[in-house]
Amino acid sequence: QVQLVESGGGLVQAGGSLRLSCAASGNIFSFNAMGWYRQAPGKQRELVAFITTGGNTNYADSVKDRFTVSRDNAKNTVYLQMNSLKPEDTAVYYCNAVRYNGPITNNYWGQGTQVTVSS
Repeated sequence: QVQLVESGGGLVQAGGSLRLSCAASGNIFSFNAMGWYRQAPGKQRELVAFITTGGNTNYADSVKDRFTVSRDNAKNTVYLQMNSLKPEDTAVYYCNAVRYNGPITNNYWGQGTQVTVSS
């Protein structure tokens, strides 16, 4: 059973920083990619950033040059460093892990952590 546990959310003023952590129950090398999504009230869940097993990263245009996704394989943990936060970054942030099994894609989700940016 895969478990992803997020932490690090909270309330911060605009321009501030937060670091989210996502601890996985198993070896994160078992996942093809891990990343972060967010969902603001009344909006669809959107991809924020992800990192592959090989270390390749990808970011939503809205967070490029402000957010950094990284991983610590020894701790089975993925991080999202968020700098220069804006009120529009306010959302519930979800950790995601993807595992490909032939033609089947398995997605795993954390419970979410609230990030609120005040203006």
